[in-house]
Amino acid sequence: MRVVIVTESFPPDVNGVAHCTLQTARHLVDRDHDCVVVAPATAPGSDADTSAPCPLVRIPSLPLPGYPQVRVALPSRRVAAAIADHRADLVHLASPFVLGVRGMAAAARLGVPAVAVYQTDLAGYARTYMGAGEAAAWRRIRSVHSAADLTLAPSGAALRDLTAHGVPRVSLWPRGVDTVRFRPDRRDEALRRELAPNGELLVGYVGRLAPEKQVELLSGVCGLDGVRVVVVGDGPSRPGLEQVLPGAVFLGRRTGDELARVFASLDVFTHTGPFETFCQTVQEAMASGVPVVAPAAGGPLDLVAHGRTGLLVPPRDAAAVRDAVWSLSADPALRAAYGAAGRAAVEGRTWAAVGDRLIGHYTDVLATRKAVLAA
Repeated sequence: MRVVIVTESFPPDVNGVAHCTLQTARHLVDRDHDCVVVAPATAPGSDADTSAPCPLVRIPSLPLPGYPQVRVALPSRRVAAAIADHRADLVHLASPFVLGVRGMAAAARLGVPAVAVYQTDLAGYARTYMGAGEAAAWRRIRSVHSAADLTLAPSGAALRDLTAHGVPRVSLWPRGVDTVRFRPDRRDEALRRELAPNGELLVGYVGRLAPEKQVELLSGVCGLDGVRVVVVGDGPSRPGLEQVLPGAVFLGRRTGDELARVFASLDVFTHTGPFETFCQTVQEAMASGVPVVAPAAGGPLDLVAHGRTGLLVPPRDAAAVRDAVWSLSADPALRAAYGAAGRAAVEGRTWAAVGDRLIGHYTDVLATRKAVLAA
C-alpha cells in the first residue's frame, strides 16, 4: 500500500500529533508499506530530521503568533506534488487543520481516498484562548472531516462528540503505548532522592505547559505536607506556573528513556487538562506502574478505571485534584494496587497492535472506494 501522511506536526516537535504520526509511519514501514510524510518545516536551528523512518517532505512554515512552539505551514504546491509523485493509494491526515486541509483538497482532486485522524479538541481550545468561538470551531471540524472517506476518533468521548456535531463516517482508533520503554522497573531511587531529598511523595505532571492544560490546578497539591510536585514539559505558561506552583520542581522537556525514568519514579501521576481527545501521558504513566489522577472528561474516561487504576475527578476542580492526591498519599498499598492494575490494563495496547487496526481501517476504506467506483 502506498500511503502519504500529511501531518500538522512531526518530530522534533514534542506533542501527541507528532508522536502518533511517527509511530504510524514506523509501523507502516515495518509492515512493508510504502510511506511518505508531509509536515511543516521546523524552526531554523532546530534538531535535524533523524527520526523519520521514511521520506519526509517539509513545507515552509511560520511560528503561530503567541505560541512559537507551534508552526503553521504556508501555502505550497508541494503537498499535491508529494501525493501525485508517490502515486498514493491513500492519504492519511493527522489532525487536519491547515496543512491537512490542503492535503484533503489535493487528495480529492487526484481521486485518492483520505482518512482523517481527529486528535485536537479545537472547540475546547477556542473556549480557552478566545472565550468563545466553540460553534465556529465545530463548523470547521465538521467541514474538514466530512470531506474524508473516514474519520478516526481516539476515544469514545471524541467519537461521541464528532457524531453529535454531525461528522459522518466515524470509527474508533485508539493510541498505542511503548510498554518496553515505559515500565515500572525504570524507577530510579537516586533520581527520587534528588527530587525529594526529604522523602516527599512525588506527584508528577507531564505535558505542554499551555493554558488549555490548566496545570495551575496543581496549586493545592503543592500545599500538601510531605508532597513534592514535579512538572515535566515546556510551553508559554511556564513562567506563570513557576509563580503559582510554589515548591514545584520544573524539569523542562524530557524524552525517551530519560522521560521513562521520571515517569516510573513518580508516586502519583496527575493530568489536569479537560480537553484531551486521548491523553497519551496517562497511558505512559499506567505502563510505568503509576496510579493516575485525571479529569472525568475526554480521553481519560476510556483510560482510567476509577477506583481500580486511578481516580477520576470533576474537571477544573483544584480541590478535587488535591483531595484525590491526598487520599492516595495516605495509602501506599492502594497506590501499588492501582499501579499494578494500570500496567496490566495497557500491556496489550502496543503500537504494533494499534497500527494493525489502522491498516485494517485503510483496507476497509479502499474496498469501499473500489465498490463505489465499480457501481
